[in-house]
Amino acid sequence: MSPKYQAPRGTFDILPGEERVRARIERTARDLFGRAGYGRIETPAFEDTELFVRGVGEATDIVRKEMFTFEDQGGRSVTLRPEATAPICRAYVEHGMHKLPQPVKLWAAGPFFRYEAPQAGRFRQFNQIDAEVIGSDSPLVDAELIMLLDELLSELGVPGVHLRLSSLGSSDARSAYREELRSYLRSHESEVSRDVRERIDANPLRAFDSDDQGTRAVMTGAPKMLDRLEGEDAEHFAEVRRLIERAGVEYTLDGTLVRGLDYYTRTVFEFTCDRLGAQSGIGGGGRYDGLVEQLGGPPTPANGWAAGVERIVLALAEGEPAAQSDVFVAAADGQRDQALALVTELRRAGLRAELDFAGRGMKGQMRQADRLGASHAVILDENGTAALRDMASGEQRAIDPGRVAEEIAAARG
Repeated sequence: MSPKYQAPRGTFDILPGEERVRARIERTARDLFGRAGYGRIETPAFEDTELFVRGVGEATDIVRKEMFTFEDQGGRSVTLRPEATAPICRAYVEHGMHKLPQPVKLWAAGPFFRYEAPQAGRFRQFNQIDAEVIGSDSPLVDAELIMLLDELLSELGVPGVHLRLSSLGSSDARSAYREELRSYLRSHESEVSRDVRERIDANPLRAFDSDDQGTRAVMTGAPKMLDRLEGEDAEHFAEVRRLIERAGVEYTLDGTLVRGLDYYTRTVFEFTCDRLGAQSGIGGGGRYDGLVEQLGGPPTPANGWAAGVERIVLALAEGEPAAQSDVFVAAADGQRDQALALVTELRRAGLRAELDFAGRGMKGQMRQADRLGASHAVILDENGTAALRDMASGEQRAIDPGRVAEEIAAARG
């Protein structure tokens, strides 16, 4: 029978088996960021709409088509956050973080929202892990961030990962390139999609991301910013490449990589995963040297990335093994109170301890202990005496209930 109510389209329920995978992802990220000196930041799930219009870019698909925007009861336009960088930069400015020793190294994790066609690896509510370094234009920052994401995916065991790397140059250099690209697109205007034609003036670089076959054919001959790098832009990118090569990070140069947000400058990168099919991007980012200033702060170079938690889960394609109990307390009738007290004591000692809530007989309780994967069972008989059973070997011996935690710890080594 079909359920009467289901989760809204493009959203999902996280069940215990998958939650353990997600917990491992966040735990691995937290440990990695902690070793690298990043502090955690949390921003609200919704922000003023203008933050994303100005920060992400009015001509981007996110702002034009994908934001969940609504008017609150005070008549203010607010938007569920579609990405993390603009809110983090807003917090950087609002809380005067430019006065702290620079750069400020931050990481975040949480839910984000975009109204787009749901498919494998793409949801309307999704979760990301973000890393941001604000306040340095050094190529070392670019290299460290790329290496951190590479290490995160490696530590998690994500298979078939590839790094695509490019540069969009500085804002000034890209202005001249945009004019060159606009001229090229206008000369092929009849061959590209309507969406690309409408954005030739506002955002011509988005043509590189088009799924339209005619547009893709045109873009194979389009000029690329990567081939136009000069001066400091070229030196910066060469140094980033040298640093990650020295660290043993393999990559492919890809001049068509432009990312989906207007704030990117210079280094951009994306990690893809063979296992994910069409939605192969598993994480990426780049430098955004003008965003903090655009949001009202001082001129501040910055760089950052986001990794999709759901895509990592899909790439791992495995469930986390069910958590097994250290001990199950089986109690005869009249000993349930003692069983609850013993379980509470064992949990305080750091053990995963469970007891029966279904009124099962002793045989039923032992079957439940086996189903839960308990390594040991404490059996309280009707006289209140206790026995400790090794569930693997079946060996059983009398024990003082006050020594259960000590005995199990000794058995586990």
